[in-house]
Amino acid sequence: MTTSSNDMIYSILDNNLSRIAGIEGAVLLSNDGIKLSAYLLERPQAERMAAASSGIAATMKAISREVGGGRVIRQLVEMDDRYLCIVGCGEGSTLIVVTSRKARLGELGGEAVRTAQALGEWLGTPERTQVPTS
Repeated sequence: MTTSSNDMIYSILDNNLSRIAGIEGAVLLSNDGIKLSAYLLERPQAERMAAASSGIAATMKAISREVGGGRVIRQLVEMDDRYLCIVGCGEGSTLIVVTSRKARLGELGGEAVRTAQALGEWLGTPERTQVPTS
C-alpha cells in the first residue's frame, strides 16, 4: 500500500471509530493474517492481533459455508473487560475493533460495519486461492 492509501485508511478508521465510546484500537488485516493498518495500537500488538484474528474470521466463514449462512457480516466477542468486533472488508480483508466495556454493543457493531463498508472501496486484497496439489 502506498503512503497516501495508508493515510486514507487511517483517516477512515479515525473518522468512524473515534465515535465509539471506549474505543481502544483497531486492526485492518488481510485474510491471511497480515496487518495492513492499525489504529491506536502499537505495531507489535497490532501484528499479533492480526495473526490471531485471521483464524477466528476463517473459522466463522467455514461454519457459515457449512450451514449455508452466506457472507459473515460481523462477529462480536464479549470478554470480562473488553469487546472485540470482527467485520469483513471487501473480498480479502477483515477489520478488528477492540473497545472497553463502556462501548454500547449496537453502536460498536454499527460503526464497525459502516467503517468496513467505507474501507471496501480502498481495498483490493483478493482472497488467496488454494493451489491444487498432485
